[in-house]
Amino acid sequence: MSGEEPVILARMPQPASKQITITLPDGSTRAMAEGSSALDLANSISKGLASAAIAARIDGEVKDLMLPLHNGAKVEILKRNAPEALEIIRHDTAHVMAEAVQALYPGTQVTIGPAIENGFYYDFARAEPFTPDDLPKIEAKMREIVAADRPFVREVWERNKAIEHFEKIGEKYKAEIIRDLPGTATITVYRQGNWMDLCRGPHLPSTGKIGTAFKLTKVSGAYWRGDAKNAPLQRIYGTAWRDEKELKAYLTMIEEAEKRDHRKLGREMELFHLQDDAAGSVFWHPKGWKLYRLLEDYIRARLEQNGYVEVNTPQLVGKSLFQASGHWEMFGDKMFTVQLDENQEFGIKPMNCPCHVQIFNQGIKSYRDLPIRMAEFGSCHRNETSGSLHGIMRVRAFTQDDAHIFCREDQIMEESLRYCQLQMRVYEDLGFPPEQVIVKLALRPDIRGGTDATWDRAEKGLRDAMNKAGLAFEELPFEGAFYGPKIEFHLKDAIGRTWQCGTLQLDFVLPERLDAHYVGEDGAKHRPVMLHRALLGTLERFIGILIEHYAGRLPLWLAPVQAVVADITNDVDDYAVEVHKALADAGLRVEIDTRAEKINYKIREHSLKKVPLMLVVGKKEATSKTVALRRLGGEDQQMMTLAEVVTKLREEAESPLEKEKEAKELVIALATRWQKG
Repeated sequence: MSGEEPVILARMPQPASKQITITLPDGSTRAMAEGSSALDLANSISKGLASAAIAARIDGEVKDLMLPLHNGAKVEILKRNAPEALEIIRHDTAHVMAEAVQALYPGTQVTIGPAIENGFYYDFARAEPFTPDDLPKIEAKMREIVAADRPFVREVWERNKAIEHFEKIGEKYKAEIIRDLPGTATITVYRQGNWMDLCRGPHLPSTGKIGTAFKLTKVSGAYWRGDAKNAPLQRIYGTAWRDEKELKAYLTMIEEAEKRDHRKLGREMELFHLQDDAAGSVFWHPKGWKLYRLLEDYIRARLEQNGYVEVNTPQLVGKSLFQASGHWEMFGDKMFTVQLDENQEFGIKPMNCPCHVQIFNQGIKSYRDLPIRMAEFGSCHRNETSGSLHGIMRVRAFTQDDAHIFCREDQIMEESLRYCQLQMRVYEDLGFPPEQVIVKLALRPDIRGGTDATWDRAEKGLRDAMNKAGLAFEELPFEGAFYGPKIEFHLKDAIGRTWQCGTLQLDFVLPERLDAHYVGEDGAKHRPVMLHRALLGTLERFIGILIEHYAGRLPLWLAPVQAVVADITNDVDDYAVEVHKALADAGLRVEIDTRAEKINYKIREHSLKKVPLMLVVGKKEATSKTVALRRLGGEDQQMMTLAEVVTKLREEAESPLEKEKEAKELVIALATRWQKG
């Protein structure tokens, strides 16, 4: 073809095009020619809207702008500020990265490249490993592709033709993906110029719409489909944003996050270590275990205040129990198992709920006994892949601050409300006030137990409780557990990251499967409702979150070492011992440093370990029975008498529970005094 325009000899009259009706977000309708796309619709509204459009929400589903609309479609034109925009931008950037890699490194196969939280990645099959030095070169090529502004074009291919094509060009992984798709699946390919990829979409109108606010961040190893038994791959990560301002803010946050990395701080603070011999398990050092126990003791005290009984259940449990509960089918591949003989297979428990039902089932329960709030600091194990392990945030051996509330259906509201109030109290005590807590309601997943009617009741129960608690929340379709919907509490930390921690799951299914019942007021057997509840989630992960949130500078009541007494000269060792004893007798966790080192060296060393308080003593302090109090991160020091500093620090180091107790005692004392006149 020469590329010249064909000569049109005659124009025949065209029949009037058939019209379709489109409904806009405000409820108004618009007539369009049959075959019109969302982009045509945007153009009919305004050229500015068409220029800003990136995708369309059609009948509630985000789709490409160029797809033809159907009669009666409800259409919303999405611009760059839409919540869905970032995922599309990141997905497109992954495609551009894959094209850049194949252009620079011929013979590389592309496998899977999704958008993820804060960015994207693509897994590649290549004999030679990528290095961080390759990233600037790939990024420069990506910017060329974006600048070329090539359109993303969607094509539907016949299944066998697609398999044949990808095998022919050496993309065996793409061919395997197509083979594994259901026979009814539509096979779609997206082109950007001469490069194309198997993809469901949606995509932006063109590569130029991606913009320049992206950056490649790191390389790592991976496995095909996340299974260590499969071929090793290489993964390149990147981040992409709507504009340069968002990108800069994110990179600044990442820089700050690296300073706060709990693994780095855990070493410096002498809290814990990890090693390959026990991958996914934590070696807690004395200071780290002290922090662990302080947090555990605090939660235990809160539970006792709220009417929980504490239990402990076995680590090794027969496969039959997990089969009966449904966990074997759903989580069997994540369980560590032990084969005692050909007839006995046991699982190391990955969760506590089936075991708690076994305790409930012992003896006869009356409706008067309910609710039963059963708690356990349950030690659990899950066979996470090595690639998913991350410090103490993602481990194989962990402890949940777990509890299950067995109640009547008429008690759901009260128990859910009590949980929400307790959860918010705990988070505020730990440094996350209400404005830093995001609440979500995860609804029924596609694969689930129970009937739709059961799920309707469960979802309504949690909605009503959150509304009564005055909690604003968003709903997450399809994100619930297989046995029930759940309330999720997400914490926003000091640098803006969010972490999912506490959950409440309402379950009608497990009591049915494990034959739990109580005797009702009518003398008949009834199924209890089961509320699965965690405040922190897992202690290991929450401690990691606390370390990063506070950048290691933990609140005084949680600090494993609250103070260090350091002398300037060994001539005052005896006074340093006296100060140390006075603080220890007052209940403070205090250490003493009388090494023959310069005081500035001692201060720097203990500051690196994030000790909140330094009490410095020299000849002058020994003579006057005073101390120089220095706070972590501060340059100034405060001169105080020994008696003053003991009183002040004992008060500062009180836990939220101690402060509550003192406040109540004060109220009682004032009330008593008032009654006596």
